[in-house]
Amino acid sequence: MAKKTRKKSKKKTTTGSRTVKKRGVVSKERDRETASKINSMTNAIVKSSLAQRDPFVEIPIRSVNNMKYNAKKRILEMGSSKQRRELFNAGQARKFMQMMLISRGCKDLIEAEKTLSLRGMYYMSLHTIEGTNEKTFDEQTESDGILEDLEVTIDGLREELHVFAKKRGTMVGNITVIDNGDEIDCRRMGTGGYAIPSICEPSVIQFKKSEADFILHVEKDTVWSRFNEDRFWEKHNCILTEGSGQPPRGVRRMLHRLHKELKIPVYCLLDCDPWGHYIYSVIKQGSINLAFESQRMAIPDAKFLGIRAGDFERCDLSNDVKIDLNDRDITRAKQIMNYPWFENKKPWQKEIKTMLRNGFKMEVESLITKDISYVSEVYVPERLKEADFLD
Repeated sequence: MAKKTRKKSKKKTTTGSRTVKKRGVVSKERDRETASKINSMTNAIVKSSLAQRDPFVEIPIRSVNNMKYNAKKRILEMGSSKQRRELFNAGQARKFMQMMLISRGCKDLIEAEKTLSLRGMYYMSLHTIEGTNEKTFDEQTESDGILEDLEVTIDGLREELHVFAKKRGTMVGNITVIDNGDEIDCRRMGTGGYAIPSICEPSVIQFKKSEADFILHVEKDTVWSRFNEDRFWEKHNCILTEGSGQPPRGVRRMLHRLHKELKIPVYCLLDCDPWGHYIYSVIKQGSINLAFESQRMAIPDAKFLGIRAGDFERCDLSNDVKIDLNDRDITRAKQIMNYPWFENKKPWQKEIKTMLRNGFKMEVESLITKDISYVSEVYVPERLKEADFLD
């Protein structure tokens, strides 16, 4: 009997069906644009030097005085004011030099098609100046600030400079994403969830499949864990995210893209205190310090679900949950009341005034005193059903 000829099976490798990319790197076209912007800035400095003129860079001012609220777009935007940073100015020379070091480091990363953390960028640019005991940077906060200066100067983004921040934020729920070529089913992420990366640009993260009706963003991972353990996202067909307090850029960018590209509404479950109110403000309108990024991060249609000042009586909570407002809380609350995007909204004015009149603040976790799962099984479902939220 003739032997059957066996064809050799062609096994596909895990990378055979897709193009392997450098992790976290943005598109080639954007890389070329960013490198060109850095070159233009540094070439202008060289040109001034060769012409025996004082080298300088003009940097848009990142402060509340150079921020404006665009009522039509409902986001914060950076104004046109700039400051000149000169090499031959004793008070500015150090920062000028630091900016050149960070610029060179970012250009090296772009050319190498690699990314680096904020901490890594600090060490990459750190050394002792020859013939002195002076270091280029005393601490990381210096290099972080200079990096933001570079962003606004070249009208670029940190992600385009190939620099990322520490991962902080988690997601779970009815969506599948492609993360740098890897398919991630956020329905099957266990108790830990999917760690939202620092760089969430379309060249790195794509959305494959989602049936979610809404996104519930909670302030802290402790609350997120309660909702995840109770399978809230499964019962209510949603995506559940958290930002570990003030959400970092990666989380805000992810929320923005989910909302804008997939048309999914965003609801925020945050503490009843000035800091919870501020977090909502940042998610909704953008932050004052990063107003230049509002267009790609702010979600003007985001809604504040709670917890609210009136919940102490409405939910019949005990005095144990009260946290007295301190002077800093009171000052911050009054500042938020005067934000142009809050000052003409009667529901928000009432909310903050009620909190101030109460004299105490409350955390979302205070609802646990009612029942371990009261927040996920009663409080939020009722708010959603009644469309009871602040805008």
